[in-house]
Amino acid sequence: MARDSAIADDLVQDTIVRALDKADSFALGTNLRAWCFAILRNLFLEQHRRGRRERIALEDYSHQPAPTSESSPHTQTEMQELESLLWQISPLLREALVLVGAQELTYAEAAEICEVEVGTMKARVSRARAALKKVMAAQDQKNGPEST
Repeated sequence: MARDSAIADDLVQDTIVRALDKADSFALGTNLRAWCFAILRNLFLEQHRRGRRERIALEDYSHQPAPTSESSPHTQTEMQELESLLWQISPLLREALVLVGAQELTYAEAAEICEVEVGTMKARVSRARAALKKVMAAQDQKNGPEST
């Protein structure tokens, strides 16, 4: 349903957490797999609706001019390159990395903002860092040795 392994991982983890939290509402003798799939489906639809609003907000942000800074032109160029690389990873991973890395929030604070478990946030940040490294390596390989 998600078409993205990172989103699918988060979805499964959130489904398990919600199923354990709502275990008292499971009717014994019914199909556990179907019950869990219903939870997964509802979470997916809920996240999809929320994601649409987030994408609209992120698109608005991406069209705003970068804030001017009194830092050196080299630093500004590096920041622009980093921002460009960040836009190449998935929105969920980008959000996690920005909240924890740039905004310096704790995993718990970031998880609360995103309405996910702390473990999910830690996994997203870890995957975001790996994805960013992969994008950076691809960029370096594309630009060749003269740009390093």
